[in-house]
Amino acid sequence: MNKQIVEIRVPKAPSRLGELGINTTLLREILLKTMLRRNLDNVMTIADSLKVSVPITQELLEITRDYKQIETLGTSRHEDPKNLRYALTQTGRQTALDALSQSEYFGAVPVPLEDYKKQTERQSVRNATVSRADLSAAMAHLIINDNMFSKLGPAVNSPRSVLMFGPPGNGKSSIADSIRSAYTDHIYVPEFVEYAGNVISLFDPLIHERIADDAQDPKKLRLANNNHDPRYIKCHRPTVITGGELTLDMLDLNFNPVSKTYQAPLQMKSSGGVFIVDDLGRQKEPPQTLINRWIVPMEEGFDILTLQSGQKFIVPFDTKVMFSTNFAPANIFDAAALRRIYYKIYIGNPEQQDFIKIFLKTAERYPMKMDEDVLTHLLQNKFPTVDNQFAAFQPGFLMEHMMAACRFEKLKPHMSIKLVDDAWEHLFLQNG
Repeated sequence: MNKQIVEIRVPKAPSRLGELGINTTLLREILLKTMLRRNLDNVMTIADSLKVSVPITQELLEITRDYKQIETLGTSRHEDPKNLRYALTQTGRQTALDALSQSEYFGAVPVPLEDYKKQTERQSVRNATVSRADLSAAMAHLIINDNMFSKLGPAVNSPRSVLMFGPPGNGKSSIADSIRSAYTDHIYVPEFVEYAGNVISLFDPLIHERIADDAQDPKKLRLANNNHDPRYIKCHRPTVITGGELTLDMLDLNFNPVSKTYQAPLQMKSSGGVFIVDDLGRQKEPPQTLINRWIVPMEEGFDILTLQSGQKFIVPFDTKVMFSTNFAPANIFDAAALRRIYYKIYIGNPEQQDFIKIFLKTAERYPMKMDEDVLTHLLQNKFPTVDNQFAAFQPGFLMEHMMAACRFEKLKPHMSIKLVDDAWEHLFLQNG
């Protein structure tokens, strides 16, 4: 069953020019600009640059030649069409330069918006399922008690938004980041999307992690229908993580006045994956303003973007939004906003037993032997002085300080009561 689902998601490569769904005039301009900028003259290299098949490229070349914008070099009747070479005519060169003055875009043929919408629906994160085993594996590096895990499971498998709140330093950000890792399937992301002649850059190597197609035997290739549209890149489900730097303009199309193309907003880049808004409440805009921007997209599954011309159009909003904050939800949202956030999960300070587990697990990541006397000293002599205010970040904080002290003194990395006492002074500051 899963195999069939994966096969359905594969965007099928177009077999003829008309299936590209792009205006022929725009296609000719992209062809001419690509040949000019990359100095191409061969069908094979042109097809590779346009990310379309050789037959489609030949069809486009013939149309462009009819407009006397390119000419054939080598006209032997018996010559293999794949070996023909092409050059821009003076008319073609001028057309390319005029087109470049309107838009610097050249290269891969963009995917029309309507095709992108259909592909997004086929691979929607709303239909993705995370099993208990996958979620457990994704969070294996964290200490999550059973009660917390039982709350996270349904939240991950729901298409609705999630708000994690609680005191700082207890792993809200780590939990949110781990949730993306729990999705074990993949999606296909177009490099560029086209709407009304405008090109939108969507694939972002800082966000989208490529998956190389495995080498398979020919029989398996045919069964798996591996011939996907090369204009799409096979990727893991993406994760976009933003913090205090998030502003509302990051959620709008970004127009490049030099190239005259658009950069997709963050929520569009996270399509099919997870959008994490970390440190909510520390952005320039109030949390209520941010949630108001997303109320319709989160509930209706679409977003409205605006071109430089003022023209508006609809794109899919297919991302799981996760908010993380140290503030009490009622202090940053009104009742209407809270109603629209379906899952609200409190991430509190760990109990002593969980703190011990976190300390032991954290110690495994450092090149120094675990010293039980140090842990006992902390539990019996240090934490009682601060009303046992345990937090998940504290073990790593203390160990980093001990490591730094060892480096300074040119000592072998180790734990000691003296070192942890020195580190403690930086953990809980005393007034005066």
